[in-house]
Amino acid sequence: MQSRLVVLVVEDEPLLMMMAAEVITELGFEVIEARHADQAIAILEKRSDVHVVFSDVHMPGSMDGLKLAHYVRRRWPPVKILTTSGKARFAVEELPSGGRFMPKPYTAADLGTALREIIAA
Repeated sequence: MQSRLVVLVVEDEPLLMMMAAEVITELGFEVIEARHADQAIAILEKRSDVHVVFSDVHMPGSMDGLKLAHYVRRRWPPVKILTTSGKARFAVEELPSGGRFMPKPYTAADLGTALREIIAA
C-alpha cells in the first residue's frame, strides 16, 4: 500500500481550517493541522514525512506565514510551500524559491489544482 502524501495546513481560523482539511483529505492527502507557525515548526521537527506546507499568511504567534515559508525553505528544503491570504498582497519574489501563493477566497478546485501543480513541480 502506498502511503498518502502529507500536507501540513497552518491556519488560525477554525472554519477555514476545517474546510481546507476536508478538501485536502478528499483529494487523497493526509492532513496535519497547526494553528500557528510555532505549532507547525514543532510538527515539522517531529515528522519527516510532511510533503507540503499550506499556510495562511496572517497568523498570530512569533512569525507570519511568509516568515514561516522562508524558515521551512531554509530548514527543510524538499518541503513544498503553498501560501494563502485574503488580505496580503505581495510580490512573488517575496516568497521563497519554489513557493506559491493562492488568494482567498479559493474554491476546492483551486486548492486541488494548486496542490497538484506544486507537487508536480
